[in-house]
Amino acid sequence: MNAKDLNNAIVAILEKKQELNALDYNDARYDDMEEELHDLEDDFNEEYGEYLEDVLEDVHGKLKSDADILLPTAYLASSLDGTERDDDEKEGVWVESDSFPGVEMRLVLVANPPRMLLILADQERVLWTAE
Repeated sequence: MNAKDLNNAIVAILEKKQELNALDYNDARYDDMEEELHDLEDDFNEEYGEYLEDVLEDVHGKLKSDADILLPTAYLASSLDGTERDDDEKEGVWVESDSFPGVEMRLVLVANPPRMLLILADQERVLWTAE
């Protein structure tokens, strides 16, 4: 797996999400851009899905979480700067952990470099980085 190619694929999806979010739903370009985003996500899951699912299995094991593993695109941040979130914005996928009972936490896949973050309240921990 090439970390640079993985990063480029993540960046392409996040840039397309930002473009789509900048459009009004009634904009004539909205549907086409949304379709382009879905195509990018499908290609991403096809190209990197098996690899990232193995990564997610390892991450879930470290967390002692028995939560279902979803498609890798479900974990993607909503913007290129995945570390800056609105309080109302819930990025990534919610997980439970026997290591942190009763604590709300999310797993988020971000770019530059590609890495999986564990978000705990106002903290974040890097659980995996692509090499």
